[in-house]
Amino acid sequence: MIMANRTIHDFSAPSAANVTTGPDVINADTHCELKPALIMMVQASPFYGKAHEDANAHLQHFLEICSTFTIKGVTREAICLRLFPFSLLGKAKQWFYSNRNAVDTWDKCSNAFLVKFFPMGKTNALRNKISSFQQQADESIPKAWERMQEYVAACPHHGMEDWLLIQNFYHGLVPLDRSHLDAAA
Repeated sequence: MIMANRTIHDFSAPSAANVTTGPDVINADTHCELKPALIMMVQASPFYGKAHEDANAHLQHFLEICSTFTIKGVTREAICLRLFPFSLLGKAKQWFYSNRNAVDTWDKCSNAFLVKFFPMGKTNALRNKISSFQQQADESIPKAWERMQEYVAACPHHGMEDWLLIQNFYHGLVPLDRSHLDAAA
């Protein structure tokens, strides 16, 4: 037995073998090299997992970068999963490595990321902004529409049908602007 020759110190001493890395998503037969310039591009806009950060916007930006290149013989999902940890820092990177076994596919990883960093409370607050939309004083119809679209873009999983979004916008307009829209229609 090898264990009999090991001391308590051997079991408790730090070892590089215990350092976690991301999931192994590339086949051993496939050569996949992530170029330093690509890694630097992803690292240029890191996500820390802070409350004010927009996890959805981070994921969208990350996927835009990933859509700009291909690696022969490697799926886009594998590339995304391999590259994603480079886009994270701080609390978000700790979350990724502590859940690396549960995020072994890109679909699982991206969904788990949104669940963790776009919590239900944030979703509910944004849905409430959309549902209770009110035009501001001296705000033009186009500016009000732009603001409404910002709310919708901030929460793409709002779950509201287009007709309901338009109805919320319409009912949130001041009466004079509502009458202008009625006349134009």
